[in-house]
Amino acid sequence: MDRLTLFGLFAVTAMLVTYALEHRSHWFILAFAAACALGSVYGFLQGAWPFGLVEAVWACVALRRWIVRPRSLA
Repeated sequence: MDRLTLFGLFAVTAMLVTYALEHRSHWFILAFAAACALGSVYGFLQGAWPFGLVEAVWACVALRRWIVRPRSLA
């Protein structure tokens, strides 16, 4: 595997893990947004611009969810 493929594998794995853990903390929503941004970068670097574009939109959606989600005091 080359470095670009490893980077893509890391990005998609991070998306999966952080999405699964979103219910535990609002910080996982922010981490999901960051992982989507990494996935977007991977898509554009690989030349799959539709994937990169969709992942960029998901990053924006997740960031908005992080901004508007109420924070618990605990």
